[in-house]
Amino acid sequence: MSSTRPVQVIAVTGGKGGVGKSNISVNLSIALAEMRRRVVLMDADLGLANIDVLLGLKAEKNLADVLSGDVSLSDVMVTGPAGVKVVPASSGVQQMAALGPQEHAALINAFSDLSQQLDVLVVDTAAGISDTVVSFVRASQEVIVVVCDEPSSITDAYALIKLLNKEHDMFRFRVIANMTRSTQEGQGLFNKLNMVCERFLDVSLQYVGNVPFDENVRKAVQKQKPVLQFAPNCKASSAIRKIAEQVDQWPLPSSARGHLEFFVERLLQTAHAGV
Repeated sequence: MSSTRPVQVIAVTGGKGGVGKSNISVNLSIALAEMRRRVVLMDADLGLANIDVLLGLKAEKNLADVLSGDVSLSDVMVTGPAGVKVVPASSGVQQMAALGPQEHAALINAFSDLSQQLDVLVVDTAAGISDTVVSFVRASQEVIVVVCDEPSSITDAYALIKLLNKEHDMFRFRVIANMTRSTQEGQGLFNKLNMVCERFLDVSLQYVGNVPFDENVRKAVQKQKPVLQFAPNCKASSAIRKIAEQVDQWPLPSSARGHLEFFVERLLQTAHAGV
């Protein structure tokens, strides 16, 4: 049942709310799709699903329907801008620890069927460091931590990285600075986080870049459109496209870890272990 091709699985997380994480997830997904990558965006924010709202999409069904065996994952997905496929959030995922073997198999099958049709899976996690967030991040192959210029943002990002490093042996994280006033501010935020991580943890942080503060982002949210389509040439859109070009160069997994069923199996294992 193993899929033949690796898929890039990227978790976008932040440790706290209000850092613009979902906006990064949505627009990064669209930028990759514009580069002819087949992208699936999974809304893993189970308490406060917002991807469909950000994109003005209406989802009839969700993952709970897939688990019940009524529909396939393809039936649940809604098509967003640039052809990005969106997996709507579902309280069904929250009950992962309670799933029986049959539902496990259904979920793994659903994702392995999907792996033939995509290149990148972007997982937009919830804010905070709940068990569910940790499950999704641990199951992903790449982790992007979004920070912004608020004291609590760096503190919360550090708390998340520390938890993943100390308790789950994760060592490599990518960082995006969001809503920055200048390139220097973005680099400064990264340096601040990197300094405290180097001092207390055994981790490697890599700076992906910064997305400048841009009034167009707020306007785009109000219009329920991604900024890449609302204002394709604005500063934020240009920055996200630049980041997408970098992401596209990241090495693909060469081991079993790169296959989608590994992502789901790992997700289920961490849920059962109580993380």
